[in-house]
Amino acid sequence: MTEAGGDFMSADEQFSVNLPVALLPGETADDEVEDGIALCLSGGGYRAMLFHLGALWRLYELNLIQSLQRISSVSGGSITSALLGLRWGELSFEPDNIRDDFIPLVVDPVRRLAGKTIDANSVIFGALLPGSIADRVADAYAEHLYGDATLQDLPDDSNVRFIINATNMQSGCLWRFSKPYIRDWRVGEIRNPEIPLAVAVAASSAFPPVLSPLELEVDPDAFTPDTGADLQREPFTSNVVLSDGGVYDNLGLETCFKRYKTILVSDGGGKLGPEEEPKTDWARHSYRVLNVIDNQVRSLRKRQLIAAYKENVRYGTYWGIRSNIEHYFAPDKLSSPFDWSLSLAQTPTRLKRMPQALQEDLINWGYAVCDAAIRSFVLNDAAAPAHMPYE
Repeated sequence: MTEAGGDFMSADEQFSVNLPVALLPGETADDEVEDGIALCLSGGGYRAMLFHLGALWRLYELNLIQSLQRISSVSGGSITSALLGLRWGELSFEPDNIRDDFIPLVVDPVRRLAGKTIDANSVIFGALLPGSIADRVADAYAEHLYGDATLQDLPDDSNVRFIINATNMQSGCLWRFSKPYIRDWRVGEIRNPEIPLAVAVAASSAFPPVLSPLELEVDPDAFTPDTGADLQREPFTSNVVLSDGGVYDNLGLETCFKRYKTILVSDGGGKLGPEEEPKTDWARHSYRVLNVIDNQVRSLRKRQLIAAYKENVRYGTYWGIRSNIEHYFAPDKLSSPFDWSLSLAQTPTRLKRMPQALQEDLINWGYAVCDAAIRSFVLNDAAAPAHMPYE
């Protein structure tokens, strides 16, 4: 046993300190993991949404996307992931058909959404009309992407499991939306939920302080008995108060790292820039503080993830919007100057209309750095792409 700050830590607890995820009661650091591939998509508003779109484009070409057992997402990553899940059954997964199915079914609708501003309008209408700001965001998602689809329209587990992550502000834990269940390990689970896909994504992307929280009303009797550790009771089981999934896990790692051996991580988190005169009013100062905290936690998780790769605790690769493509050793990498990628990382975390050129730059960069990472650490023999998706 090792003493730390007056408390004693078990060997498993010591090991978990160096992992990018927390071990729950009953879990051990050496639990068996499955031979499978999981993909994690971070948050970051429209910036991350488009960056991940480029990464998925390249994974589709490399015949990797259909080999995934799990896709876990938070915030902006959930916007793209949920649409991919909704269209999964219509995709051929043939790289030669990419312009006939993946682009019209996934890329084009996401780009149309990127041409709309929904956060500012949701704030205005949320203040003036019945319902919350998060409700207005969910309405916008339904209008532009998901229609009346529910979690039951996602693929069966025999293909791939999509997990859309939010943060339960009551329990302080991760709240998972998926086709088989919605759950929080302390509150319990509801099987086969009919929750609208737009609501799940709105909860996952309810980044504070403006778009948070989303209040989810559920039936306490719908919970499977004895599936919660200590909070399976009202009001935890009747009115669930949710915020952005990135509040708890800004890379979407939690639901993948402890389950699968191979972890692919796409990080669209932005770059926190210096601010000569930080605002001193409580609202804007709080927003700056939240960004600093998010930046530090994301950096810590990234360092722990990279360490897990180096120590062969897990296999796979990480690529980020702030990565330097020259740090990957794959041959014939696409030309992507580091100052260009850093400028893209400074795109504000908003759900605000983006110019077409910026959309294409974000998609191109996600495509290029994903290619470099995958061909460096996963598919060493894969052929290099001839060019980026957009000129």
